[in-house]
Order: sequence, then C-alpha cells, then structure tokens
Amino acid sequence: MSELVVRRLLIDLETPLPRHWCAGDAFRTAFFNALSMSFPVGEQFFIDAVRNGLKNLPADQQDRYKAEVQGFIGQEATHRRIHSLFNDHLDKQGLVNDWAPRAERNMQMLAGTNPLHALAITAANEHFTAIFAEWLLRNPDLLAPCEPRLQTMWLWHSAEESEHKNTAFDVYAALGGNHTWRIKWFRRITVVFLSDTLRQTVNNLSHDGTLWKWSTWKSAAGFLFGKCGLVRQTFKPWRAYLREDFHPDQQATELSARWLADNARAYTMVGAVAQGAA
Repeated sequence: MSELVVRRLLIDLETPLPRHWCAGDAFRTAFFNALSMSFPVGEQFFIDAVRNGLKNLPADQQDRYKAEVQGFIGQEATHRRIHSLFNDHLDKQGLVNDWAPRAERNMQMLAGTNPLHALAITAANEHFTAIFAEWLLRNPDLLAPCEPRLQTMWLWHSAEESEHKNTAFDVYAALGGNHTWRIKWFRRITVVFLSDTLRQTVNNLSHDGTLWKWSTWKSAAGFLFGKCGLVRQTFKPWRAYLREDFHPDQQATELSARWLADNARAYTMVGAVAQGAA
C-alpha cells in the first residue's frame, strides 16, 4: 500500500515572471509554457473521466478505488489551480493560448460517450505525463538554472504525476476496458498530443519573436534529440504502453518519492488517502 497525498505548493505565483524564465532559453520556455497552457482544461477532463468511471463501477469495486480516486482528483485539482495562476502570467506577456479552447471543444464532443472512452483517453494522457515526469526528474539539470519558483513547480508536478499514474488505467481495467480500445485511443492521443504541443510551442515562439532565431532551433535539437533528449529517452517507455501486459507500475517511480522526500519544505500536506494495489 502507498498513499496519494494532496499537497499545497508553497511558491509565490503573484510576483511577475521573467519572459524567458528557463535560463534565458526561448525554446525551452516556450515548450514548457505550451504544456502548461493545456493543463487546466486537460486536468478537468481527467478528473471528470475518473470520477464518472468510479460511479459506473459495481459497489464493491467503488469501495476499493474510492480513496485512490479522491487522491487523484485532489492532486489534479491542485495542478489545475497552480497552472492557471502560472498561465495568467503568460497572458500578461502577450502569449495566446490556442490549445486550451481547441482541447475544450474536443473534450465536449466526448462528454456524452461511454465512460470507458474518456478513461482510455485519460490513461493515455497520463502515460505521456508520467514518462515526461520521469524524464524530467531524471534530468533535473534541465531546470537547474531556471527561475527557482518554476523549477520547483515543474518538479513537484512531475513527482505527483508519477505518483498517481496508475489511477485512470486501473479504473479503466476495473470497468472492463479492453486492450484493443486502450491502444486505439493511445495512438490517437499520441498524434493529437504531439501535434498540439508542437503547434502551441511554435505559436509561443512566434508571439515571442524568437521563432526564426538560430539559437531557438539549436536549443530545440538538443532538448529533443540530444544525449539526454526528450525523444531519445522517452521512446522506449512510450512504446511499452502498446504491450498487452503493460501496467504503469512496471515503470519506475523512485525518483518521484526521492524528490518529494528531499523537498518537503516546498509544500504542505492537505490530506492523504490510501491507494489500493493494482
């Protein structure tokens, strides 16, 4: 047994932020900003999907997953609030969030469908965030020279994403979700997520006036395809999801627990709930 703990992050998001807060690097800043722009809408969808999935389980199964789902909802709601505050700064800097309204329209189209589909979509997205989180926690130097408040924000978020990566997957399986539809949605979400991330990152760079600078493209190449690049280090864990016997627990979470233990002063605990075994 482990626990999902709802934490309140102790950082100042009222003081204005530097435009290129990621060590002056335009590409890295634009990329992380793009991800943040999608989070409030996406995390609300994940909350609704998992909550509705729980409601559709038999009573005995609801008892098994209720505490875990409550913890998941609490963590995701906190992420949504923190990134909304962060995104307010991006609005003031003149960046335009095209991803969120597009995502919201797509989510609304799925709202009335079988709850299994929303759970499969959530599980796929949670796999993306989990492998990104593990990569970021494995390479904290990528954020080491960045604005300290935001370094803490991203690593805290990563630690909690790794911590609750099982929830949507387990509720999907408990509700009778099969491998075929899990993979169908995973492939679709792969295309949508990657294309939306690219579109919003380019949008951010365009509004920032740094899209066509050589330094931007050089940074992008190293960040994505370098020795510790995002694509190079996450391809194998991404592909693992396609296996019929895959479970999120098969991928490590030690770095998450270590970061949370080493940085306990960065947050306060709001509550904890037991997380049932998969």
